[in-house]
Amino acid sequence: MKIVTMIARYLLGLMFLVFGSNMFLNLIPMGPMPTGVAGQFSAALFAAHYFYVVGAIMVVSGVLLLANRFVGLGLVLLGPVLFNILTYHLLMNPSGIGMGAFATLLWLLVAWEHRIMFERLFAARHEE
Repeated sequence: MKIVTMIARYLLGLMFLVFGSNMFLNLIPMGPMPTGVAGQFSAALFAAHYFYVVGAIMVVSGVLLLANRFVGLGLVLLGPVLFNILTYHLLMNPSGIGMGAFATLLWLLVAWEHRIMFERLFAARHEE
């Protein structure tokens, strides 16, 4: 199982490093803007330069996962990004959900391996 989670961590880190860097460098063409609400939403994020913030979070998380340092922090930073990717595709652009679902699966595999880092988040508070 350790080999599977190591491969998942490397794939997840590489995926977010490449796609996060693409927000700044435009190495991979994005294709045409979606139509309808999805296009309006994407246009607003581009106009507000919000994609740069998301791209920076993706790059930092990708580096942390690839370096195998502060993996828990990388996972915590990627959680909201993945949530927004999935929500965007579920509500506005269902045809592109495949990559987000794959990234979420990788995230779950890596998070399961590092679940001890999340134990305190899910611990019930004890009254004294």
